[in-house]
Amino acid sequence: MNTIKIMPCLDMKDGRIVKGINFVDLKDAGDPVENAAFYQQEGADELAMLDIAATVENRKTRLEWVKNVSSAIDISLTVGGGISSLADVELVLQAGADNVSMNTAAVRNPDLIRQSAEKFKSKCVTIAIDARRNEKMSSGFELVVSGGTLPSGQDAIDWARQCQDLGAGVILPTSIDADGTQSGYDLEFTRAVSNAVTLPVVASGGVGTLEHFYEAVVQGGAQILLAASVFHYRTLSIKQVKEYLRDKGLQVNL
Repeated sequence: MNTIKIMPCLDMKDGRIVKGINFVDLKDAGDPVENAAFYQQEGADELAMLDIAATVENRKTRLEWVKNVSSAIDISLTVGGGISSLADVELVLQAGADNVSMNTAAVRNPDLIRQSAEKFKSKCVTIAIDARRNEKMSSGFELVVSGGTLPSGQDAIDWARQCQDLGAGVILPTSIDADGTQSGYDLEFTRAVSNAVTLPVVASGGVGTLEHFYEAVVQGGAQILLAASVFHYRTLSIKQVKEYLRDKGLQVNL
């Protein structure tokens, strides 16, 4: 049995954590450094930090945010947003990230996945896949880029398979339909991705209850459970989630 990991996510804009619903209506959710340290203390296994405006604003990830957050924690940090070249990957890793997450740039230049995996190892390369339901796609899910603003015309599940073939180490699928709703992860989408690849899959978007975390593992096939709102607003604690999963028979690091 795989050990299930809990991964709080810091969505960043203008130096602050923000959280919205369906990728819009963003509200302030706190200071990134204070929250990063708090989550490590609470027992988080990993941390994600996504510069959600970088691609839309046509700029690179703010390296000072990476340095500030990475200096406050010892757990693994995955950083995404505005990473579009090998040089960007190197700068983000040098700033203190353990892994990079790519989305739009990888779709536009798939060879960037292969180059990054070869230079920095597959385990450092996470591919974030944002999708919406679209019955015209063979899987029913369309890949969306540019911070959820631009439909790509590509099937999201086919893209997940391609990412694995190119050398990605982790797949992070987010359902835009579920994001921020706290009505549960999109289990159909998560399962479709986990069935398509052998890589670790991160469940992301929409968690609101303890049961949702459990469902992501047993129904969605996820090994890493990402959450934002329920942790930022202290609806649930990481300890609560881990104890619940343990009591349900899953393996976690308490």
